[in-house]
Amino acid sequence: MTNQKNNAVSNQFEFFRIGLSILFMVVVMLYVKSTFGNVQGGYLLISAAVIGGYMALNIGANDVANNVGPAVGSKALTLTGAIIIAAIFEASGAILAGGEVVSTIKKGIIDPGMINDTDTFIWLMMAALLAAAIWLNIATIMGAPVSTTHSIVGGVLGAGIAAGGFGIANWPVFGKIAVSWIISPLLGGIIAAVFLYIIKRTITYKKDMVKAATQIVPILIALMIWIFTTYLLMKGLKKIWEVDLVMAISIGFAIGLTVYYFVRPAIAKAASKLENNKHSINSLFTMPLIFSAALLSFAHGANDVANAVGPLAAINDAVLNAGVVAKASIPLWVMLVGAVGISIGLALYGPKLIRTVGSEITELDKMRAFCVSMAAAITVIIASQLGLPISSTHTAVGAIFGVGFLREYLKFSYKKMINRIEEHHDDPKKVSAFLTKFRKSSFEKKGKMLKLLKRKSSKNNLTKKDRKKLKKVYRQELVKRSHLYKIATAWIITVPISALMAAMLFFTIRGMLLP
Repeated sequence: MTNQKNNAVSNQFEFFRIGLSILFMVVVMLYVKSTFGNVQGGYLLISAAVIGGYMALNIGANDVANNVGPAVGSKALTLTGAIIIAAIFEASGAILAGGEVVSTIKKGIIDPGMINDTDTFIWLMMAALLAAAIWLNIATIMGAPVSTTHSIVGGVLGAGIAAGGFGIANWPVFGKIAVSWIISPLLGGIIAAVFLYIIKRTITYKKDMVKAATQIVPILIALMIWIFTTYLLMKGLKKIWEVDLVMAISIGFAIGLTVYYFVRPAIAKAASKLENNKHSINSLFTMPLIFSAALLSFAHGANDVANAVGPLAAINDAVLNAGVVAKASIPLWVMLVGAVGISIGLALYGPKLIRTVGSEITELDKMRAFCVSMAAAITVIIASQLGLPISSTHTAVGAIFGVGFLREYLKFSYKKMINRIEEHHDDPKKVSAFLTKFRKSSFEKKGKMLKLLKRKSSKNNLTKKDRKKLKKVYRQELVKRSHLYKIATAWIITVPISALMAAMLFFTIRGMLLP
């Protein structure tokens, strides 16, 4: 009876979500119809606006999870709080810093000069937008966080080839995008793992963790402010204030240094009330994580809303001006479709991916989530300077995997140490005494104890069988392999499947609209 009641509630909520999504698209349709219904080709713009709204909903459902998922998984934010913060800052980023002009062909993946017919260009963009939206919808249902940018790139590529042949594609650009599939998660994972190891060495491996945190946490927060200010200037605000890397780094450093002097006494005061354990120290990272979630959402709204409105802006320009352009102005109504659609999609369908990113790949505490956020920002800055079109989704998820695999390695190494200690001593009491001393020792002292133990072990002339036994250590898996394989597969097929769907949709739309 209880299961039936739960299923009924679940079905009602599902109908509510679908109904609200449809209502949003109907409102978009009615507005565009009332404004542009009498314009020649206005029906195309109406159709494109509805598809653009659908795309925005799916971006909110899938892509935004990367910005707030770690904060939710570490319990720095509640799910409701994360959705509210992300919705506000995503919309603010899109409207305030989204820019007045957007590239109609994302990443220059095809040459618009080879499409001379306005109608063909409009059909191409509609097919690309719809294919990308459908794939994002499928990926969200699967619980796989994928790249919105790669989805729309695949859509434009497939529809472009269908409209103009293989010669229309800019294959060198596509090659750089393909390389980014590997670089984004690897770089994000490595940077996140390095940050986590630094935190462990400088704070959690110390005997007096509170004292260590008092010294190190203000530096980490200042470093975060420095990096995120640089990130925001280069990515979030680049369309309203363009600065070079040196200027962005200089401004970020000045703000970070100022924050350091303000935050140091506050951290010292907060740390003085904490117990000397890892759980207590974690609480010092709560505010930095909330700050990072807000800032990442703002930058995402300023940049990636173009994935929803770029093709729509192109269609709007093509319908009103009867031409094909490489860059198009973004009317306020188009930006609002993207901003509001992303916020609604996040609120209705975002929780599933937020949980996946935040807690289902690997367990995140606040320190680990902090490292993920830092890695996401640093990777984007590095890639921007190298001219690599990386995915923020791949970077953030790769950082989470990096943190998880480092945890696995450290757990494995620690278990190996314990096994070595247990094998060396015959007397259980001696083992217990040694382990007690070992666990209370500093990281450096542990190293010396193990070296001494190793020298003594070598004198015992262990047999090959004994040494082999020492290596048989249980490896604890802290990263869910099923999620790793599912997400990796989804990343690999995103561009091909979006391209194939877009090509099929292009031929379908053209067939329907040709006289």
